[in-house]
Amino acid sequence: MNATTASRPSTLRALFVSSRPISWVNTAYPFGAAYLLGSGVGVAGGGGFSLVAFLVGVVYFLVPYNLAMYGINDVFDYESDLRNPRKGGVEGALLDKSVHRATLWAVVVTNVPFLVALVVLGALSGNGPWSWFVLAISVFAVVAYSAPGLRFKEKPFLDSLTSSTHFVSPALYGLALAGPHWTGQLVAVCVAFFLWGVASHAFGAVQDVLADRAGGIGSVATVIGARATVRLAFAAYLVAGVVLLFSAFPGPIAAVVVVPYALNVLPWWNVTDAGAEAANAGWKRFLWINYLAGFIVTMALIVYTFTH
Repeated sequence: MNATTASRPSTLRALFVSSRPISWVNTAYPFGAAYLLGSGVGVAGGGGFSLVAFLVGVVYFLVPYNLAMYGINDVFDYESDLRNPRKGGVEGALLDKSVHRATLWAVVVTNVPFLVALVVLGALSGNGPWSWFVLAISVFAVVAYSAPGLRFKEKPFLDSLTSSTHFVSPALYGLALAGPHWTGQLVAVCVAFFLWGVASHAFGAVQDVLADRAGGIGSVATVIGARATVRLAFAAYLVAGVVLLFSAFPGPIAAVVVVPYALNVLPWWNVTDAGAEAANAGWKRFLWINYLAGFIVTMALIVYTFTH
C-alpha cells in the first residue's frame, strides 16, 4: 500500500465531516419541498413535475452544495478555527492543511457537473433564465461568504443576510425551476423563511463574539454586542411567525415552528459579551430543533397534499 492509498480514507473522512452531514437536510429539504409544491401540487402548481430534475436537485443540495458551503469555509477559516474550541465536531471541521487543496478540488469536481445538469434542466423546463439567475445567486453566496477578496462573513449584517441566502436560495431555486404561479401568500412564506435564516445566523454568531474579536473578524454580534444580537434574533423569529400567518394553508400552521426557536434564545436575553460563549448550549439545541421543525412542516405538507 503506497502513501497515497493510505491517506485516501482520512481525506474522504475529512471531506465528509467538512460537509456537515447533520445539516445536509437543511438545504436539500427546502429545494425538494418547494419543487414538489411548485411543480404541480395545489394552487401554486407550475408547469409539471420532472423526476430527473427533482432527483438531481435533491442530491446536489444534499451533499455537493454543503461541501462547497462548508468546505470553502473550513479552508479559508483555518487559522481562526484553530483558536475556536467548537471546531472539530458536528459544529465544524478543523481541516488539516494537508487536505485543503483536495477539499477545494473536491468542491469543483462535485459541484460543476451538477450545476451544468441543472442549467440544462432549467432550459428543458422552460424556466431557464429565472432558474439560472437564482442558481447563480445561490452559488455566489456560497463562495462569497468565505472566499478571500469577498469574505461576506466578515461584513456585519451582510453576514447574516448571506447565510440566510444559503438556506433560502435552494427553495427559491426549486420554485424557479418549477415555475409556479406567484402569489402574495407564496411570497410571505419565502420572506418568513429568510427572516428565520437571518435570526439563526445572528444567534449562532453570539457564541463567537470573543473569539471573533480576538481574531479581528467582524460579525453582526461583534458590532452590536451579544445581548442586542440575541434580541435581534428573537424579534426576527417572531416576525417570521407573524408573516406566516398571512400565507395560505399550511403556512399558518407552520408559524408554530418558530416558537421553539424563539424560546431557545430567551435564556440569553441579558447575556453579556464576556459570557457569550455559554450561548453554545443554545446553538447545539438549535441543531436538533431543526429536525423537530422539519417534522412539523412535513406533516403540514402531507396534510396539504392530500386535501388539495
